[in-house]
Amino acid sequence: MTEAAQEKNRYALAPRNVDWTIDQDWASYTREEHDRWNRLFARQAKILPGRACDAFLSAKKQLELSRGGIPDFAELSARLSRLTGWRVVPVAGLIPDDAFFDHLANRRFPAGAFIRPEHELDYLSEPDVFHDVFGHVPLLADPVYAQFLEAYGKGGQRALDRGQLHNLARLYWYTVEFGLIATPQGLRIFGAGILSSPGESVFALEDSSPNRVAFDLERIMQTKYIISDYQQTYFVVESFEQLLEECYQDFGALYDDLRRQPDIEPHELRPGDHVITRGDLHYFRAKGLAA
Repeated sequence: MTEAAQEKNRYALAPRNVDWTIDQDWASYTREEHDRWNRLFARQAKILPGRACDAFLSAKKQLELSRGGIPDFAELSARLSRLTGWRVVPVAGLIPDDAFFDHLANRRFPAGAFIRPEHELDYLSEPDVFHDVFGHVPLLADPVYAQFLEAYGKGGQRALDRGQLHNLARLYWYTVEFGLIATPQGLRIFGAGILSSPGESVFALEDSSPNRVAFDLERIMQTKYIISDYQQTYFVVESFEQLLEECYQDFGALYDDLRRQPDIEPHELRPGDHVITRGDLHYFRAKGLAA
């Protein structure tokens, strides 16, 4: 472990329990770390009204997420558990896939305990406490979404056993991290990767560059993604009920079909897509990311 890595994540050497959780040690957060949370929170609080889905905005208030500093996971879990039975458990960073799926399947959301360093306020290479708690946790107060994420966790081991985790990971990426939802008021954000990013909160809804395509489970699980930049295609669900219903189909048959299908490039539109917005891809072409 390098000194730079420890400086970036002071929990990097924290003792792990058998399930990869750690002690959050909330009292050890510094004034500077709490201030960093507050500034990140305030920035998103200005951007998200009219862009985030109503379920996120209302749950954020229910759970008392605020500019009061980094939340104490035990207190946050007590509030969340009363609503849907979910809890937030601290981890040092990314954890093994099987442990991650086990937590989700048992209504535990593993959240990074560290907060990003000052020089990575706008982009970080792995999820921190702001991304995980601000971005992910509010929607766990929605009963249908909470049930969907539990079902996703239960399906994770099957994907691992079949050697097709990459297909299931794409579903998580294009929904839980970067999903949009259709509402009577227009498209709204529910993906945590967008909700926690000031730039992508605007880009995902308002820029002419990305494609916006109606949710199609098999199509999503064929589609590659990029980690280090904005998404080239966003998928739009009709409702959280749609997500949940899709999780109860025969994934065995779906995985068999996917083995026979080629991958789809992140910017690519295919015959049969229900295209809501055909992007001009100008942002990605300028970076050499799309043909």
